[in-house]
Amino acid sequence: MATVTEAALLEALKTVVDPNTGRDLVSTKQIRNLRIAGGEVAFDAELGYPAKSQVAALAAALEAAARSVPGVERAQAAVSTKIVAHAVQRGVPLLPGVKNVIAVASGKGGVGKSTTSVNLALALAAEGASVGILDADIYGPSQPTMLGVADGQPASVDGKTMDPLVGHGIQVMSIGFLVDPDQAMIWRGPMATQALEQLLRQTNWKDLDYLVVDMPPGTGDIALTLAQRVPVTGAVIVTTPQDIALLDAKKGLTMFEKVGVPILGIVENMAVYCCPNCGHTEHIFGAEGGKRMAAQYGVDYLGALPLAMSIREQADGGRPTVVAEPDGELAGLYKQMARHVAVRVAQKAKDFSAKFPTITVSQNT
Repeated sequence: MATVTEAALLEALKTVVDPNTGRDLVSTKQIRNLRIAGGEVAFDAELGYPAKSQVAALAAALEAAARSVPGVERAQAAVSTKIVAHAVQRGVPLLPGVKNVIAVASGKGGVGKSTTSVNLALALAAEGASVGILDADIYGPSQPTMLGVADGQPASVDGKTMDPLVGHGIQVMSIGFLVDPDQAMIWRGPMATQALEQLLRQTNWKDLDYLVVDMPPGTGDIALTLAQRVPVTGAVIVTTPQDIALLDAKKGLTMFEKVGVPILGIVENMAVYCCPNCGHTEHIFGAEGGKRMAAQYGVDYLGALPLAMSIREQADGGRPTVVAEPDGELAGLYKQMARHVAVRVAQKAKDFSAKFPTITVSQNT
């Protein structure tokens, strides 16, 4: 019987490529705890992003590769995920209980940013991450309705901080929980900005891998405050293919670039309409504008979503697409985008601020 060596095993495991990164797990040092006992081998594979729907297939591929080595009779691969905090803007401290903040923004309203935000958040959760969503649109909050918790009210134990509500397994905070839904928020920029900071920092976020921030449209006070003073790991830009929407989306993208927030990618929403009766497709808002924008700025194109009535109906009904049809084609698109975003976050530099000692200066009397 051939003797199984670690070198031969690693060489065989190199043939398995991570479908989300295009790289093997050996060269990226994600294979851990390799054990060899005669003809039996076992090892761990650690991913830096959630991919629950792909774990079984990846483990099977790794085990098959290991069994291809002469002398290996049995192989066992344990695939797990470890999500860590990654670097943010220089000088901005991380939020307690939050590892990574992902801002979802658009240059203008009406492009489906909130619907995309909630489905991306739910997709990250479905893939195994602990996720929260902050509704940063002070003037037009929509996440309470989309997550089916519009009648909820945050509890406060100490009178100073609030516990987030939970909708479909994700933590959520919104000004919509604190004001009458029919009441207009007639606030100037500084008041709205202060309210947002309170929602963000006085919420008891509970051990989140990702906090998705549903940004208000435009590049005004609230958006700029978030970009400058909130520890944003990266931003996702949502646009339609329409030239007018792209003009404003580009402004949102450049705002983040100017304050040192990396762009994780561009989502092209309402890309195509498919008639449910005859199957005819029509590019109502133009074709591939988001893809061209991604190429122009050298950022990732996360994919396109169709103009589908079901997406709107499900969000309005408090059960967004990823929850309403978890195994459907549209949910699959959202999950693919979510994995792409999470991979881009995982590839960023890690945050080591928690390892630095706190320096205090005292004066002896």
